[in-house]
Amino acid sequence: MAPELAPMAAVAVMALVTLGTRVGGLWLMRFVPLTPRIEAFLRHLSASVLVALVLPAALTGGTAAWLAIGVAGGLAARRTPILPAMLAGVAAAALWRAAAA
Repeated sequence: MAPELAPMAAVAVMALVTLGTRVGGLWLMRFVPLTPRIEAFLRHLSASVLVALVLPAALTGGTAAWLAIGVAGGLAARRTPILPAMLAGVAAAALWRAAAA
């Protein structure tokens, strides 16, 4: 395999593995009884993944990152749907960086 094709092949294999785990997980969950404990775990899983993604950015992103987190968190606390809240946070960080430049 040509050296320049190796990274493309690696990305393609990782994409297939990711797709396989997602599809396989959905297929396997058909056989798992939905108890209150499992339902609570699934309901809170997205929040823990979001925190795992946001925390490193907050620690290294500076003022713009903290502003984005504050805006998004404040809107989410006011029951704004999560996608518009996140978009508002990104917009706030972009405006802050544009004003600082």
